[in-house]
Amino acid sequence: MNIWQEMLGNQILMSSVTGWVVAQLLKTMIDCALNHGFSAERLVGSGGMPSSHSSTVCALVVSSGICCGVSSSEFAVSFVLAAVVMYDAIGVRQETGKQARLLNMILEQDFFKLNNQEFQKKLKEFVGHTPLQVFVGAILGIVIALLVNLAY
Repeated sequence: MNIWQEMLGNQILMSSVTGWVVAQLLKTMIDCALNHGFSAERLVGSGGMPSSHSSTVCALVVSSGICCGVSSSEFAVSFVLAAVVMYDAIGVRQETGKQARLLNMILEQDFFKLNNQEFQKKLKEFVGHTPLQVFVGAILGIVIALLVNLAY
């Protein structure tokens, strides 16, 4: 069996990847509807609704629980990883986005008189998530893992 067949046959991996892809597609469609335009960056970017990080790790947790059992090392590791990732998305990364917004506002003031090239290097503001975005991403990941489990 070749490596691609083995990877496609890995239910845990496919659940996780599917969780990420679906969340990114939903995030892009929501952004497109809210901003009346397509932004390719949303297809792979962080931040926004739903959290693709949460969707990915929750799909990982549920799939590892289904495939390996909730008493397995795989489940334990994926559970702890999910907790850290979701905590980080709400805490540290959300604060980073708030700071980036504030710094960008300061840089836009006439006081700094930035030239166009320097101004294009604005800090990325969409790096974290609100608790709702993380919650929706988590639910999405759980549902996707259950659906993928039905397919295997």
